[in-house]
Amino acid sequence: MTPERTGPRPLALHLATSAAVSMSSPAAFAAARSGSTSWSASANLTRTAHAAADADALARAVAAEATRRLAEFVAGVRAYRAHPYRRPESVTTTIWRRGSSRLLDYGGPGRAVLLAPSLVNRAHILDLRPNASFCAWLRTNGLRPLLLDWGPPGAAERDFGLDAYIARRLGPALRRAVETAGGPVPVVGYCMGGLLALAVAGLHPNRVAGLALLATPWDFHADRAGQAGILATAAGLPAAPGAPPLPVDLIQALFASLQPGLIQAKFRRFAAMDPESAEAEAFVALEDWLNDGVALAAPAARDCLVGWYRDNEPADGRWRVGGEPVDPARVARPAFVALPTRDRIVPPASASALAARLPAAITVEPRAGHIGMMVGGRARAALWEPLGDWLRRV
Repeated sequence: MTPERTGPRPLALHLATSAAVSMSSPAAFAAARSGSTSWSASANLTRTAHAAADADALARAVAAEATRRLAEFVAGVRAYRAHPYRRPESVTTTIWRRGSSRLLDYGGPGRAVLLAPSLVNRAHILDLRPNASFCAWLRTNGLRPLLLDWGPPGAAERDFGLDAYIARRLGPALRRAVETAGGPVPVVGYCMGGLLALAVAGLHPNRVAGLALLATPWDFHADRAGQAGILATAAGLPAAPGAPPLPVDLIQALFASLQPGLIQAKFRRFAAMDPESAEAEAFVALEDWLNDGVALAAPAARDCLVGWYRDNEPADGRWRVGGEPVDPARVARPAFVALPTRDRIVPPASASALAARLPAAITVEPRAGHIGMMVGGRARAALWEPLGDWLRRV
């Protein structure tokens, strides 16, 4: 039986936010007409009966538009939840497993490449669907992708901080990739996976042939110090042994707070799409991935939200893994850095600060957002092809 969709998560928050936004326009208009708020046109609107009638008509129009937008949002959510598309499973071989983590081998006759995605989303963003799979493209273009699926924190990972994920998951997965390849491998890190890849490259430089960092943050206060503070609201999380992981819905809510109008806008657009179109299928595939998030072990959550977002430890030179500072200037391997110009999750200034510190880096600037860079219609030409060329050379 096909599982029912529960997104967009957290649905109650998105419905409440959309309703509040829709209701605020007529409420603000009524306050302005009554003179309870400062509005230069209010005196003129109430000066004559004719102006009052015009104001009443405008108030009705504002209320109707707000109601229409809310209805479109609800219709979009319903259409998404009823859509028949389900992602097909790719054929892979698990060549390493520890705890909840596993290393998926996509096969192919070419050079092995280790892929490290973010901890807080499912790994299959790099294998989203048949027509938008970076892994499949690598396999058919002379490379052998090995995808690290971190998995949700189970009993073994419950007390993991970032150090543990690097030392006890990424490090051993890298060692297995090297054994498979018969020598050092390129490592590709996406988003926060790039920071973990950077750390493991510093700890095991002889196992890494090159380091590709895709939309990887470094200066967490660049451009968005205020928003970094929002994401650091987990500073009070308990991190004592046995503390529960940070729930998926809370993680989703924190990131939704960065763009509070985005959810309503995109589901309103979806409501107008032909449900049988390729565009609708792409929307559903991406939303399914977004809503199938991964909880984050409490110590790792504190390391990210407090150490990175609040205290900006990487850019300030205070982030240490295994007792050693994580310093890009000490990574002598060739590096490839992707800086998507429309990234609203990792501001380009944050990622470019990392590129500037790598001694042997080349950069590309896809005209795309954080996710569109990997799965959008222009991803192949803008990122996959130049990255694939670089991976075959290093």
